[in-house]
Amino acid sequence: MKNKKLLISVIITAFIVGLWFGFNLGKGQPFYSNPFAAESKKLLQSGGAALERSGQALEKSGQDIKETFRE
Repeated sequence: MKNKKLLISVIITAFIVGLWFGFNLGKGQPFYSNPFAAESKKLLQSGGAALERSGQALEKSGQDIKETFRE
């Protein structure tokens, strides 16, 4: 009975630790970091920069289309 309880507790603990590490590795973070931490400002800034570049590319393509129809 004691061995059975120990086995179950080891399995549950291994599952929780594996889930923690796997979640972090899936997000591309170090395996020991907090998976529930808020996203960093650097990540948010890089997303904003990518959005700005895509907006500029869209404006440029719109201007090119306008020039094509003017001719």
